[in-house]
Amino acid sequence: MLILLPPSEGKTAARRGRPLDLGSLSFPELTPMRDDLVEVVARASGEPEGHEVIGVNPNLVGDLERNTRLRTAPTAPASAVYSGVLYGAFDVASLDAAAKRRAARSVVVVSALFGALRLTDRIPAYRVNVCAEVEGVGLLTREWRPLLAPVLDAVVRPRELVVDCRSSTYASLWRPTGDRAAAWVQVAAPGASHLAKFTRGLVARELVSAEAPRTPTALAERLGQRFGVDLAEPVRPGGPWVLSVADQSRAGAHSS
Repeated sequence: MLILLPPSEGKTAARRGRPLDLGSLSFPELTPMRDDLVEVVARASGEPEGHEVIGVNPNLVGDLERNTRLRTAPTAPASAVYSGVLYGAFDVASLDAAAKRRAARSVVVVSALFGALRLTDRIPAYRVNVCAEVEGVGLLTREWRPLLAPVLDAVVRPRELVVDCRSSTYASLWRPTGDRAAAWVQVAAPGASHLAKFTRGLVARELVSAEAPRTPTALAERLGQRFGVDLAEPVRPGGPWVLSVADQSRAGAHSS
């Protein structure tokens, strides 16, 4: 099983740790693009109008300053750096040892700066808009697609279950095709953005807490023990199954 997650806007900077080593990250085929992006982002973040280059709000002064130190700042595992709502619900640090191994093996995070990461990859905190058109690199959503396709195609076996918890923008960077799309399931979570992210984090946690299901139907049955679920078949050949998931415990709390 492959679980696809977006990165997190909220990030916790490591206080100590070795600096970024691009060569140590998963998917080394992406190193040249990563190297170019880190260089441009670090330089632009220190310039007066650099926030426009990377699509970051100029009021995020701390994030921009952190970007200037991407090569020298301490790093931590991606699972610790990403600290937004989804990752708070996933809470990798509290998983037992077997679940942590499954998470390390099964989860791929699609990132604007690094392309694709495993949760154990050590990264600094950063801020880059995936929709930015970066001078000297190009529009990130466009430039990453041809690079991620062979890398992530190689990760997924034909007819292997792909559980897609990404937002639509990050989902556009890579989609399973051919036989790899046969068991591609997009997780849809109703409610406001905060609640949707929280629910997707709980889904990821549930899936790494025991051995993985192998089919969309088995996935729905597994999650149906914990959530309200509704599974819809693909509307066109090669499209995803759509699994609507509702966190019933929080829904009950909000209605009481």
